[in-house]
Amino acid sequence: MAIKKLKTYLDDNKIKYVSIIHSQAYTAQQTAESAHIPGKEMAKTVMVKIDNELAMLVLPASEKADLDLVKGAIQANSVQLASEEEFKDLFPNCETGAMPPFGNLYELPVYVEESLTRDENIAFNAGSHTELIKLSYTDYKRLVKPKVVRISTTYTS
Repeated sequence: MAIKKLKTYLDDNKIKYVSIIHSQAYTAQQTAESAHIPGKEMAKTVMVKIDNELAMLVLPASEKADLDLVKGAIQANSVQLASEEEFKDLFPNCETGAMPPFGNLYELPVYVEESLTRDENIAFNAGSHTELIKLSYTDYKRLVKPKVVRISTTYTS
């Protein structure tokens, strides 16, 4: 999804948001630093396969997806990271790794780390490695309707 399409979607739903342009960054932690946003408010998207079906995990940049936690939380038989080849065609107008966490627009289930729900605002890549969108978590929840589960652990490295 191109940034224009995302902004149109947000505008059509009367969502207040801020677009933040920042220097090029490829990891969620680098992006948060570049845009001067706390890592816990920077939402990163991790693509996984849950019982061989693609799904989106959304968690703070400062945390790491724990696939065993995901498996237990949603009672799945298997959870594994999806390869870029498996999902890149779903997001043709996005730079690889910069997909916004709007799986609902792609008919993908979305699982949000419960710690992210405690933030008033969240920011996330808007389809590129140089632009973020920041909006209220309440608005994000209303649009995406994610399943909230414990799916991550804090980075130690």
